[in-house]
Amino acid sequence: MPLVLGDPTRSSIPIVLTSRSRLRATLDQLPAEARAYATAIGFDGAAGAHLVTPTAKGGAGLVLFGLADPGAERIDPMAFGKLATVLPPGRYRIAQDADAPDTAELAFLLSAYRFTRYRKPKAQDVVLEAPRGARRERLESIAQAVALGRDLINTPANDMGPDALEQAALALARTFKARAKVVRGADLQSGFPLIHAVGKGAAEEPRLVDISWGPRKGGPKITLVGKGVCFDTGGLDIKPGASMLLMKKDMGGAATALAAASMIMRANLPVRLRVLIPIVENSISAQSFRPGDIYPSRAGLTVEIGNTDAEGRLILADALALADEDEPDLLVDFATLTGAARVALGPDLPAYFTNDERLAADIAASGEAAADPVWRLPLWPPYNTMLDSKTADLNNAPGGGFAGAITAALFLKRFVRKTAAWAHFDVYNWSASAKPGRPEGGEIQAARLIFDLVERRVAKK
Repeated sequence: MPLVLGDPTRSSIPIVLTSRSRLRATLDQLPAEARAYATAIGFDGAAGAHLVTPTAKGGAGLVLFGLADPGAERIDPMAFGKLATVLPPGRYRIAQDADAPDTAELAFLLSAYRFTRYRKPKAQDVVLEAPRGARRERLESIAQAVALGRDLINTPANDMGPDALEQAALALARTFKARAKVVRGADLQSGFPLIHAVGKGAAEEPRLVDISWGPRKGGPKITLVGKGVCFDTGGLDIKPGASMLLMKKDMGGAATALAAASMIMRANLPVRLRVLIPIVENSISAQSFRPGDIYPSRAGLTVEIGNTDAEGRLILADALALADEDEPDLLVDFATLTGAARVALGPDLPAYFTNDERLAADIAASGEAAADPVWRLPLWPPYNTMLDSKTADLNNAPGGGFAGAITAALFLKRFVRKTAAWAHFDVYNWSASAKPGRPEGGEIQAARLIFDLVERRVAKK
């Protein structure tokens, strides 16, 4: 179902925004019947509270919706999205004199998302109207890109294995007339041995999808890398059953990179965009890589396998090494990499790492502007010794259990040698329960942030 706003009509129902502190002034501006009804019901304007006032004929007259007061301890920029799920069928508009948050329409669209591949979709019976124009096109583009990523994550591994994820990436490339090439199977061994090692135990071959878009010369080089583990059993270090239940989302980094790329390409930003998606299934067979194995990497470093369930950093290592050879102006990777990041920051606040202070400041500003929050964790150099191996240059899974998100990021940093502006996002890509702007299921985190960041950077050129 496309996530779009409706064209303005004369009969749409106005949404009047208020708050606890503004409620009296808001009620004074309403028609007498609506004011009397709101007072009788006891509507208090609390953040997230809504009320549909009736007309004399029993229809919906207007909608009151409470926002947080300025300075409140918690202000959810996606709060307006709740209305997409609670309003009765009809067409609505934000009242012209309403002081609406910049994120209101986007929050509504993101909340309206439904995963319908395996169920007959319901008609889109709640429509928010907005004038046509560049702003509306941008919001719809962002929402549709997020929906693409969510669909990829929500699709189970029987229908979203390596072949299907490759085809989804190539379909996006075709949509925007991007150039694409794929390295698969045994051909990975010479240039991408870690990707091959992780995926060689699965029925569908491992592969690396390499997409390029934009002019071949001129414009900043932006490279996005996304972890594409279509299902993670943990390999021979097999996960417990409960830990496998959400492993269809282990390709969420790839979905995030493709969503961000869709936003950038649809906006036709003047950049040279590259998207690298290493795709595998971490499965179990006689061909699976083993604990204690040692493999070379594209960067020349040898890696001892301390745990086959730390596979994501291995496939990212080869992809990052390839990206780094091109010395992009900005290199970003997304990965559902560690449970440690979730323990530290929870599911809604992805961790990110960078040593570039300007980039860190830009990420913070864009996260705020795009209502796409993240939190910086340190690339703490003393922890590099945790990656030591007695038989190879690195161990992919140091023992001890401490600083898991940091040591994973430090592992990846070893493969980024030339590029100064690099950031690693350790994302969760899942909402366990529905919230405004974030339906239950697959979620795209940090893509809107990166789109905003790239937009700002090219605007300064």
